[in-house]
Formats: sequence, C-alpha cells, structure tokens
Amino acid sequence: MSNSADSPQTGSSPARGPRFRPARVLTIAVFALAGLLFITSFNTAKGTNIRTDTSLLKLSDLIQERSRKNKELDDANATLRGEVEALAERDDGSTKAQDDKLARLEKSAGTQKVTGKAITVTLNDAPPNATAKLPGYPEPQPDYLVIHQQDLQAVVNALWQGGAKGIKVMDQRLISTSAVRCVGNTLILQGRVYSPPYKITAVGDPEKLQKALAESPAIQNYMVYVNVYGLGWKVAEDGTVTLPGYSGTVDLHYAKPVEP
Repeated sequence: MSNSADSPQTGSSPARGPRFRPARVLTIAVFALAGLLFITSFNTAKGTNIRTDTSLLKLSDLIQERSRKNKELDDANATLRGEVEALAERDDGSTKAQDDKLARLEKSAGTQKVTGKAITVTLNDAPPNATAKLPGYPEPQPDYLVIHQQDLQAVVNALWQGGAKGIKVMDQRLISTSAVRCVGNTLILQGRVYSPPYKITAVGDPEKLQKALAESPAIQNYMVYVNVYGLGWKVAEDGTVTLPGYSGTVDLHYAKPVEP
C-alpha cells in the first residue's frame, strides 16, 4: 500500500539529452564510486556476513513486535478505564443531568460501545498476475494492484457522510483523532500494523451507508480498478452488531520545537 495512486495512463518516455562529458572522465567517476561503495560496505559489515547474520533484527519483525506490544497496552488501558468507570458509577455527588451529559459526551467521543445495524466493506489487493480485463486499458503497473491510503480514507469518509454512528477499522474503533495511514503495503492505525484484506464496519442505516458509498467520487474511481484489474471490493450487511469503544489514549500529541 502506498500513499497515492495514479490513474492508468499511457505516455512516452522523456527524450534523453546528448552526453557532454568525455568517456575518460566518466570512467574515472565510475571507479571512484566503486571504491566508495567498497569502503562503505566494509565499514558496515565489520567482518560479518550481512546476508546471513541472524543478529540483525529485520525491520518488519521490529514493526510486528511493536504492534503486538501496542495491542497489549491498549488492552491494559481498556481494563483500567473499565475499573475507573466502575468507581465513577458509585455515588460521587453528581446530578443526573451531569451524568447524562457525560454519557452523551462519551458516546460522541467513541469511547463507549455502540450497537445497531451495520455494514462491512472489505478491500483487498488484486492478484499479482492480474491483467487488464477490459479493452482500451494499459497492462497494470504494480501500483495499480494494491490498496492505497486514499482508498481506505474514501470508504471511511463516505461512511461518516452516510450518517455512521460508529466505525471500526479492522479491530479498532475510530475516533475524531484517528488517522488512517499506510506505510509500504501495510496499514498503520493507532500504533498497530495490519495487512490486507482490510475490513471497515460501520453502524448506521445500511441503505444510507451504501448510498453514500455509491455516490462517492473517490470510490467510483476505485471501482474502475476493481472492474479492470481485479482489486477486491465487497459490501455486506451484518445485521445488528456492537462496536467496541475506543480503548487507546485520548491525549493529543503534537510536535515540539527543538532548541538549537
């Protein structure tokens, strides 16, 4: 998954300009570059076999381990929040009006469960050996065959537009500060990593939700890739479901200037 996807198009390669440097100068530059690469490789390896050294932790393993730890922290945070809410339900001197107002705020913030009729949208990458299914379209580039960040964002935005009372992406509830982001071919959501297929569940009026999906220009563009290259798209009604409340931190994080 990447952050952008260009529409299928054809075009010619840019013309190459004439070479102005003598071949001798070019040869010297090549040898200098080779020497630099040799020195860099030596300093990096320090006598180890880079390809077979099992002590080097793969970045993908590190990401998965951090994602697992973040899930554990989310679960622990949810447990503590439940204990705090149980204590808060005891007689604390607040009025019924105050309790009702707090309940409404918690519901709007997404920290409470929500139950109702729901639909689930599933998006998936196309088969790696996909070809154009309709005439007049170019053969697919790798970029055409994967889910992009804006595809997920388009679905989420359309569901909100259709009056969703709550949305869950994979196993996490979305709130106002949630950011659907992609790095490489994976989704990173609230500190956890996911791979396709991606499932987005929304509670609301199923008819209005599906109408909003159909009317979204971004999703209409996505459907071109579905029909031509086989990207995955499925919309199913789930009946009555309960979405979990958001269990992560609600603190706002922002950049801080670094003193020179």
